Amino acid sequence: MEQTLKITSVLSDPTRYYIYQYITKRHKDVTVQEIADNFDIHPNVARLHLSKLEDVNMLISETKKTGKGGRPSRLYRLSDEVIQLHFPYRDYQLLSKIAMTTMMSLGEAGKKALYMTGKRFGEELMEQEVSRHPQMSAEMTFEQKLNSIKNAATLAGFYPEFEPNTEKTKIYFQIFNCPFKEVAMEHTETVCNMHYEFLRGMFESLFGDIELIEKANMFTGCDSCSYQAVIAQ
Repeated sequence: MEQTLKITSVLSDPTRYYIYQYITKRHKDVTVQEIADNFDIHPNVARLHLSKLEDVNMLISETKKTGKGGRPSRLYRLSDEVIQLHFPYRDYQLLSKIAMTTMMSLGEAGKKALYMTGKRFGEELMEQEVSRHPQMSAEMTFEQKLNSIKNAATLAGFYPEFEPNTEKTKIYFQIFNCPFKEVAMEHTETVCNMHYEFLRGMFESLFGDIELIEKANMFTGCDSCSYQAVIAQ
């Protein structure tokens, strides 16, 4: 409870909250000067905000040489520590581990059911996203479909980046945050396969049959999970 109160106190400052949001979307280390420039504040004020976020383990920092012969620069990035605020206390992570262990105890049938359920939840996520924008026509454009997937993926906490090719036949995308990371550390293959089906469900709900190719996985030491979605013509 003490840590929860500290976090809520730190995030009660609007500027600090938006700085944290900025860093979550940056996908790379930031400097005090970068924060100062982007939020039009003095570097000393930026340093104070970053230090406050680091004090409650929302950020971590390290000092690196710039290579220009000057003073070493302090770089800040997101902490791997999970920040959860629940009043009263809830342990959904434990519940997910129990559910995952139960599914795995059923063998191949349990895995198959898990993957099918993941795909269905991906489809339902997109249905909810589209339903929030009833002004969209029944025949959505490629851009509307891609924006819908971007919005849904962001709300789901993936911190994604998308880039289609000029022919609009392929979509390259990276995921910088795994919402299932803590469970995936214990059940990597199973959770990653479920996540793959979840993403496939999202894309196929709007684009029809696709080929989803995994290019990189953060659990093999990569900075992100990256994929290529090939759209059927």
